Amino acid sequence: MLYDLPLEQLKSYKPDRREPPDFTAFWTQTLADARRHPLDARFAPLNTGLKLVEAFDVTFSGFGGQPVKGWLMLPRARAGKLPLVVEYIGYGGGRGFVHDWLLWASAGYAHLVMDTRGQGSSWRVGDTPDVETGGGNAQIPGFMTRGILDPAGYYYRRLFTDAVRAIEAGAAHEAVDRSRVAVTGGSQGGGMSLAAAGLVPEVAVAMPDVPFLCHFRRATEITDSDPYGEIVRYCRSHRDKIESVFRTLAYFDGMSFAARAKARALFSVALMDDISPPSTVFAAYNHYAGPKEIRVWPYNRHEGGEGYQIAEKLKLLAEMWG
Repeated sequence: MLYDLPLEQLKSYKPDRREPPDFTAFWTQTLADARRHPLDARFAPLNTGLKLVEAFDVTFSGFGGQPVKGWLMLPRARAGKLPLVVEYIGYGGGRGFVHDWLLWASAGYAHLVMDTRGQGSSWRVGDTPDVETGGGNAQIPGFMTRGILDPAGYYYRRLFTDAVRAIEAGAAHEAVDRSRVAVTGGSQGGGMSLAAAGLVPEVAVAMPDVPFLCHFRRATEITDSDPYGEIVRYCRSHRDKIESVFRTLAYFDGMSFAARAKARALFSVALMDDISPPSTVFAAYNHYAGPKEIRVWPYNRHEGGEGYQIAEKLKLLAEMWG
């Protein structure tokens, strides 16, 4: 059912950003610390049996210099350097198999899929542990409250830093035109796309689908669904820590990254989505600083536009890059 604000109100819904005064300094220092470690992007060729797509097993240094995995796929038939699409994965998923990710290479783009540290055990397998926790394998969620009382130790500080380094890793490949970079993803991947667009000025296109990780306070107040439900349950138990929780989350809110992003953006939102509530998506969209469009899917839940939205994204990149 439609449970959030009416569409006409959503179009103008632009809540205040409760942004820490050191937000910019926090992220500037975080990325500077990460870049003290050599990127060390490695591309190991794979024999996948795919005749039209060339694939590589990617390893690069993410947060803390820790190794992060990914796939890079290129069309075998190519002339000159290619635009790069960097894709981030939804909550609980990992990079899976190369043959799960053939769309963008088939359309003529270089495509880097970043594995999500510590995730990859819910619906697609992953290979990158979250080294900060001492664990050596992927795990079942949740991740929303890991380190949540201190922004320096919060899980998404590591993950958003990995997202930035993934762009740098993809751009380091000789087949890639580093002046033409797009970021995309759905749900958690949409939130990571916003973070990457806000943190990397060189990103030319951002395509966040039903983005999660936006307007945390409202999200926890209007939906019981996970992953936001993990934060609700934490606050329910830790009654004296609520303000500390939202003080940390303010450093990771998609609204603040959106307000810094200049890339051309194509958002999507689903009006029956109880995982990424529509008002939280529009909160980020309405703060977005660059040129932007949004596709609204009135009768869909968290699946959003699916193939219809993919067609819109293909059309946008073809318009920009041919």
